[in-house]
This record gives sequence, C-alpha cells and structure tokens, in this order.
Amino acid sequence: MVIEVVRAGALTTVQDLGRPGYAHLGVPRSGALDAPALRLANRLVGNPEECAGLETTVTGCAIRLVDAGTVAVTGVDAPVRAAGRPADPGRPLAIPAGGLVEVGPARTGVRSYLAVAGGIAVEPVLGSRATDTLSGLGPAPLRDGDTLPTGPVTSAPAPVDFVPWPAPSTMVDLPIRLGPRDDWFTDEAIARLLGTTYTVTPVSNRVGARLAGVALPRAKVGELPSEGIVLGAVQVPADGQPLIFLADHPTTGGYPVIGVVADVARLAQARPGTTVRFHGPQR
Repeated sequence: MVIEVVRAGALTTVQDLGRPGYAHLGVPRSGALDAPALRLANRLVGNPEECAGLETTVTGCAIRLVDAGTVAVTGVDAPVRAAGRPADPGRPLAIPAGGLVEVGPARTGVRSYLAVAGGIAVEPVLGSRATDTLSGLGPAPLRDGDTLPTGPVTSAPAPVDFVPWPAPSTMVDLPIRLGPRDDWFTDEAIARLLGTTYTVTPVSNRVGARLAGVALPRAKVGELPSEGIVLGAVQVPADGQPLIFLADHPTTGGYPVIGVVADVARLAQARPGTTVRFHGPQR
C-alpha cells in the first residue's frame, strides 16, 4: 500500500525507535522523541512497536490512504478527522480506500504520532527508517505530495475503544545525574541547577531543548577539547544557560556537560514556556 502526503505541516518526519549502538561511529540514536506514544500507536494498529510511523510537529499533517487500511493517532491532544468525519485519537481507525486522515494543530504539547497498519516501509539506513534532522540520515522531512510505501499487515488492530493518555504537563521534572564535568562549575552553579526552575525556549527542536533561567557560573576558565555527547547530556554553553540534548543530538561537543538526564521523553511534548525542574541525588 502507498500513502500520499496531502499536507506535511511544519515538520513531519518518519520515525521509529532509532539507531542505538552506533554512537562510536558518530551516529546518534535519533528516532521518535516521544517513543511511548509511537509504541502505543503501533500497538493500536497491530504493528510491532518498533515499526516506523509519522511524527508531526505542532501543526499536524494530512495523509491519504490509496487502499483501505487502519491508522491510529497518539501523542498530543489534537483534532483528528478520518474520511471526512471527526474521529478519536488513541484508538484504531478503519479508513476506506482513498480516505483522508487529518491530524490538526496540537491543543497541548508538540508532537503527534500517526501509525499505519504495516508500518512506513521506506528504505532503512543502519537498521532504522528514522529521519535524523541533524546528520541527514534517513528520509528527508516530508513535503506535500510525497508518497510513502507501507509494509504488509501482520496482525489485527487492537480490540480497544479508548486508551487513557495523560495530557502534557506545564511542569517537567527531570532526574539528573551530575557529571562528567560538574567540577567545571561552582557550588553555586550546582545549587542553582537543582534549586531553581528553567523554561523551555522557542529555539528548541529535535536536536536539543534549550532552557532559560539563572545562569550557571563556571569554576574553570578555558575550553575543553571536544568529547563524546550522549542522549540527555546537559551541556552548558558560554552564556551559562543549559541545553539538554535530544534524539538528533551531535555525538561530540566542546562545552562542559554538567549532568545527564536519563529519560528525555518528557521533553518531547514540552512547548516553549514549559517549566523544567531538575532533581539531583539529594531528592
């Protein structure tokens, strides 16, 4: 089966669970920022959780199914229309041949996930079909008029009518493990990081969530040689404002990393203005 992209929206990409295990070659994981939402969408349509689907950004998207099929939409709270009628997110939707699936602008959060039974079957790169917006690996961000193949349907849709899904919070709590370069910062900087709140800024994207708040002063001057960067690394550039690296992060960087956040999925739906609070080992 083939699907046609009628409206690509601000940024819609093909995403699966990414390319883990290639960081030593300079390839980040990439993949769905809100992996639990993609997994759920796949389960709803009967796909294995790792199948590729579509990740939309704020404005949604619209696709047309050339043949009859099943889709599911998860992630943010957004209006959904299936074959011209209002439809519910969080459940399998049967679409007739030629039917249009429309995901509207997000009411809360940032990203919706649209799974199609059979999964998006573009050619994989290093074992993944994910679009990496920084390196350019994987298919390009979608444009109006693109067509995408889907794979064979392997299982029936899930027998559910509704799946409860929590709305994105206006406060994101992030446990953080300090290091490896926390010794580059003053005790006051550590106290500020763990004792004050930060705000997600509008320049955040799939590469990283840039935060604004009280600047973090350094204890050491000078610059580091570039060193490895991992998912969730909290890097502090010269302006003292922390940056949390997300799925499409670079694999090296020269600014000191004050700590690492283990689970960044909560940032996938964090709009600009969302408050972020770090929890250190003392809590």
